[in-house]
Amino acid sequence: MAQTTTTDLSTNGSGKTTIADSVVSKLAGIAAREVPGVHALGAGAARLVGNIREAIGNKDLSQGVKVEVGETEVAADVTIVVDYPEELQKVAEAVRQSVSRAITELVGMKVAEVNVIVTDVFIPGEDDKDDAEESRVQ
Repeated sequence: MAQTTTTDLSTNGSGKTTIADSVVSKLAGIAAREVPGVHALGAGAARLVGNIREAIGNKDLSQGVKVEVGETEVAADVTIVVDYPEELQKVAEAVRQSVSRAITELVGMKVAEVNVIVTDVFIPGEDDKDDAEESRVQ
């Protein structure tokens, strides 16, 4: 994975723009989080570390996002947790479109592919249910 992306987007040839890969990852992460039905980004361990970072006020907006930036194209892998009972394929497609649009419009590069990996389904109140069952048995 490259450290920075240099793109000559100027029409008059007066310079070049360098965009760090971390910026592309962050923009993709923000775009993915905006999709209804996305509960969180990242797999289990990444979410745990992300929760700790968020607790101390340092949220990682690129968590769960991996990008490969070439000369003119970007490929992205986005790992998500979907809210129950959302349709997984619809949420994944909406994430793909949102990330693709962000990269195209905000970064100014073509999108080779956006792969979406669903690692979990968030069920609201699941933890509360476990506590209720434990408190019933006394």
